Amino acid sequence: MTIKILLADDQAMVRAGLRLILEDQPDIEVIGEAEDGAEAISMARRLRPDVCLVDIRMPKLDGIQVARALAGPGVTDPMRIVVVTTFDLDEYVYGALRGGAVGFVLKDAGPTLLIEAVRAAHNGEALVSPSITLRLLKHLNSTGEVSQTDPARAAALSGREMEVVRTIARGLSNREIAAELFISLSTVKSHVAGIQTKLGARNRVGIAAWAWENRLVQST
Repeated sequence: MTIKILLADDQAMVRAGLRLILEDQPDIEVIGEAEDGAEAISMARRLRPDVCLVDIRMPKLDGIQVARALAGPGVTDPMRIVVVTTFDLDEYVYGALRGGAVGFVLKDAGPTLLIEAVRAAHNGEALVSPSITLRLLKHLNSTGEVSQTDPARAAALSGREMEVVRTIARGLSNREIAAELFISLSTVKSHVAGIQTKLGARNRVGIAAWAWENRLVQST
């Protein structure tokens, strides 16, 4: 199955570089390029790509606004948005993920991580650099941008489900969770689905955000 990609970046050279990396993979095809946020939204709705790779800073609408329009709360059929940017700022990471993005990758992270992020998004998973996740936790704790613990929803989760929540918040994939908790991949998937239902989360990023906001993961 071919993964169809839409690229959104205001720099033509960056788009060309990303296209070169992506189309070197036999299962990935770039079906469109947008040079600003408004065009990205229009093209995404028309072309319905499997994954949208979106820069943070673009003319007209930024990457966070694009994420909200295509995958944010209230969107009936949310798309899979991965932010690819040079701007390694915690407020951008948090804004993008809360806006509906399912991944955050730095442009200098290398081709391997970029391709992994695309495939993770296509498979319904999320990929955020573990180092960014830890810094994000520190940012939220230092600025007070966290809510009080949500006792009702926390109580609805079993002990094993809470373990899975914490591993998701650390950025682990399903396979990594299975290995760490010594359970099968199918069991992990079942736990993730159950957790999403209990928390009312749309995806893994929603689970991670809930864990961050409720201080269920300790930054180091």
